[in-house]
Amino acid sequence: MDIMLFSSTYGLRPAVRSAAERLETAGHRVWTPDLFEGRTFGDVEAGMAYKDELGKDELLKRAVLAAAPYSDRGLVYAGFSLGASIAQTLALGDEKARGLLLLHGTSDIAANAAVDELPVQLHIADPDPFEPHDWLTAWYLGMSKAGADVEVYRYPGAGHLYTDPELPDYDAEAAEQTWRVALGFLETLETPETLETPEK
Repeated sequence: MDIMLFSSTYGLRPAVRSAAERLETAGHRVWTPDLFEGRTFGDVEAGMAYKDELGKDELLKRAVLAAAPYSDRGLVYAGFSLGASIAQTLALGDEKARGLLLLHGTSDIAANAAVDELPVQLHIADPDPFEPHDWLTAWYLGMSKAGADVEVYRYPGAGHLYTDPELPDYDAEAAEQTWRVALGFLETLETPETLETPEK
């Protein structure tokens, strides 16, 4: 499976590269585009400030340009928090998308969004201050209305970015469970035929 994996607002931290390596060990091809052009941040406030400075349109432009050379393969879009939001936007706009793996985040759904039973899996802390229950209920209904086949996994007591070992949010048990389920999800998706090795 070919996976386009986007980082959180912290930037392309070691946890993202470790996640990519875990996916590659399972036999997948993974791209980790650096939308922040080398910048990483030690706290969420700094990362959010830089994100706002760039603007949503610029981030999406960078993401589309990063995915474009590989989109004909039929990508699985994935991401962490902010990266999940970006992944969702790209997947809903790509008729060849094979799946969507969301870790710690979701995004708005365009009123005209329509997909053909796109497999979607969301892993989220419960509760998550960035993804309140009312929002997630509306998001689930919106994704289902758009035609997505959605699974949601909640992790009580975990912090927002609970898969990142370098953050206070980290929850080792929840992180390992997330990766077990996510890898199983990816195994259910049809694998495209390709021989190229992704450039890092």
